[in-house]
Amino acid sequence: MISARPWAFGLALVLLSSAAPAKTIKSVYTPLALKACENVTPPEAAEYGGVFRCKGVGDLDVRVAEGDLRMFVSYGPDAAAQTAAQQTVPAFNTTGETLEWRLADGEPFATILRFHWDSDGAKGSTLVVTKLGETDSCHVAHIQAAGNPEANTLAREIADAQAPGFNCQRDRLRTYGPDGKQID
Repeated sequence: MISARPWAFGLALVLLSSAAPAKTIKSVYTPLALKACENVTPPEAAEYGGVFRCKGVGDLDVRVAEGDLRMFVSYGPDAAAQTAAQQTVPAFNTTGETLEWRLADGEPFATILRFHWDSDGAKGSTLVVTKLGETDSCHVAHIQAAGNPEANTLAREIADAQAPGFNCQRDRLRTYGPDGKQID
């Protein structure tokens, strides 16, 4: 009688050798200083806010729009039509001046950007994780940064684990408090 173990071991080796290699994920940082960006505000909208085109990673531009003392950030050639172009943190805010890009094998799949906010005299900052997609980009998570020494690490973990499979039309944005726990 022939033992099944050598056969099973051989099958396991074949399956393991045919598995896709793990992707290399890293961060790249670009400046997001509006004074260095191109002002592309349409003349008819200038009294209500501004729109800026900033350099991103590779040929991927960043669109920053300001209106009603709130900032909206989206990406790529169809940035104005993306879900992210309508998303921001829920208080008067400004963006930080450094944008962190998460890349898998050199291709950007998410960003992390700090928003500074002011709500009824209370000030703070929130890290926003945004999924970058071929047809849409959107917020995946908001992480309260004040009082959270691990906010950047948490943002990277969320970007890496959740952004690639996040569906902008179906999935719900998650919010994390200063203790790093999800609050909704």
